[in-house]
Formats: sequence, C-alpha cells, structure tokens
Amino acid sequence: MRPFAALSSCDPKKYAVPSQAALRWFASFAPQPIAVSSRERLRACLGALLGIAATGASMHWLLGPQAQVPFLIAPMGASAVLLFAVPASPLAQPWSFVGGNLVAATVGVLCAMWIGNPVVAAAVALAAAIGVMFALRCIHPPSGAVALTAVLGGPAIHALGLRFVIEPVALQSVVLLVSAIVYHTATGHRYPHVSRPAAQGIAGVTRADLVAIVRERGELIDVAADDLESLVHEAQLLAYARSFRELTCAGIMSRDAVSVSSETSAAAAWRLLERHRIKALPVIDEAKRVVGIVTRTDFVGRTAFGLRGPRGKRWPLWRNPSESYRVEDLMTPNVRTVDPHLPVAELIPVFAHYGHHHIPVVDGAKRLIGMITQSDLIGGLHRQTQTRQLRTA
Repeated sequence: MRPFAALSSCDPKKYAVPSQAALRWFASFAPQPIAVSSRERLRACLGALLGIAATGASMHWLLGPQAQVPFLIAPMGASAVLLFAVPASPLAQPWSFVGGNLVAATVGVLCAMWIGNPVVAAAVALAAAIGVMFALRCIHPPSGAVALTAVLGGPAIHALGLRFVIEPVALQSVVLLVSAIVYHTATGHRYPHVSRPAAQGIAGVTRADLVAIVRERGELIDVAADDLESLVHEAQLLAYARSFRELTCAGIMSRDAVSVSSETSAAAAWRLLERHRIKALPVIDEAKRVVGIVTRTDFVGRTAFGLRGPRGKRWPLWRNPSESYRVEDLMTPNVRTVDPHLPVAELIPVFAHYGHHHIPVVDGAKRLIGMITQSDLIGGLHRQTQTRQLRTA
C-alpha cells in the first residue's frame, strides 16, 4: 500500500501548471473563425461543382470514351478548392496553377523514368518540383500531388510517358482555369485577382515597411504584397474614422461636381475629364438625377479594343474623336450613390471592399449634390483631426 499512499500524498498544485499549459497548447490548434459569408461559401461550392464537371466532360469529349488517359486526376480537386474557394490567393492565380502543374508533371515523369525505386522517385520528384516552382514563381500546393501521381499513378500513367504532361495535366488545367475565369466573371467576382494598390495620403505603415517585415520573416506568406498593403490601409482608415462618427458625407464631399448627360458626346466628356483633371463624371438626367457614371477606365477600354463606328470603322476616342458616340454608350448604369447625412464611418467599407473610387452624393430625390473620392475622404478625416487637436490644445 505504500506506493498508493505516497501517490495520494502528492501536492495536486504541483501538476496543475503543466496540465494547464498542455490545455493551452492544445487550444492553440483550434481553427480561427472563417470570415466568409454563406453566399460566398455557396458560390465556391457551386463553382467547384461546375468546374470539375466541365473539366471531366471536356476531356471525355476531346479524347473519346475509349481513351487511356484519365478524364480527371485527383490533384484537380485540390486545385478547384483554391480556384473557387480562395481565388484571391497568390497560390491560385493562373501562372501558379498552370505553371506549377506543368512543372510538377514534367519533373514527376522524368523521375519515374530515371529512378527505379518508386519511393525514392516520389520523394525526389516532390522536392525537385518544389524547387523549380520556387525558381519560376509558380508555387501551387496541389502540384505536389501531380508529381506524385506521375510517379505512383500505375502502369496506365507510366505508359503515357511525357504525354502525361499534355494529356491529362495541361488539358485539364486549361479547362479548369477557363471554367474558373468564366464562373467568377459571371458571378461578379474578381479572378484572376488583380491587386488594388492602396491610396496614398494617410500616415502609418508603408509598403516598404511591409516588404521589409516579410523579407525578415523569410517565409512564403499567402497574400499578395499589394493586397496586404491595401488591407493595412483600409484598417488605418477604419481606425481613423472610428473617432469621427459625427463626420458625414456632406462634410467631405466636393459640391462643385462636374457632370454630363447621357446625350453628351463621348469626345466632349473626355475633354471635360482632361480640362478638370478628374477621373470620373456622374451622368445625370434632365432632373439632375444620377443615372450612371463614366470614368477614364471606360475610355481606356475603348482604346484597347476600339469603338466600331459607321461602316465598321474604329475610333480611338481622343485621337480621332467621333461625335456620333455618346456617354450612354460608355457609362456604367446603376451607379452606387450615398446620402449626404451618411456617417463617414459607414462610407469607408464602400471604398474598401467594393473597389469604388468615386461616389456621387444625392439628396432624397436622387438628385446630384456632390461627389466623394478617396482623396476627399482622406482629406476630410485629416482636417477633422487637426480641428480636434486645436480644440484640445
């Protein structure tokens, strides 16, 4: 009985601290909440369903039912998760996806040919594929599974040889990529993800600071530098505006907004943009109600593709302006507007999350009374800060 007696006489506090530390350690593995709406989750699930279905059906149609090439390889499922569920990730962008898969397939096939032991071949293929993907800046995690498939896929895969790189890897990658681009475009989502550089003008963390920190950490961070800068900038704006709930859109808007009607010629609208050195023109009707907006980007798009005039002739708008084109041919209808009494704190997410750079301000009858840009927002917050500092001095 002595051993049990000795155990019972132990101080329980002696074991309390280690057990609490162990619990905290296990608790650290709990996943963080995913800040994704139910609608976005459903959109991702439906996109993956359609993307994989389109890829398999396309392979069946292209190669025929008697083909020895698999219509779908397992790594495409992992790629679909990235392309449809986290399309903003640098790991999900077109070059990372297609380039990573092609690199991994090529390396895997060569290792399977040159190394007899499949375990050694698989290990070497995976390591070499990662090294080449780093060198070519096309890191794509599912590509590691492509390399292993090339080595361990069995006689049917081995019989394909280097053909495995084209059929099925390249074909399936291209079809899945096209499906992702079409689906994201149809559902109003940005893909490929083009980073929006943060607007300048607010003191705080700079991009150089972010780059220095990332380099110091020396590891791959799954977010683009422009996106990281934009997130920090948006967080600065939100924190900055939290103290200014009483500041409204009326207090920061430009009241002398230059506008045009939908019947204004495109050439005249471009001359207004140039003369006033502005980037957007609200479009109003006869009652001054906002019916759309036309920006410099609308003209740039026409420069790239050309407008077709009479008899199929193309017109670069500002080099050879044609009065036959009107603003209604270029403008974006159903433009986002705000009320002059809206607090600035509620306006910031509109700029931050939806890509707006110019927002018309309208009264209760939807008539144009002003315009707000990102510069107006930052300038208004800065002036409010100076006013508060003078009051408290």
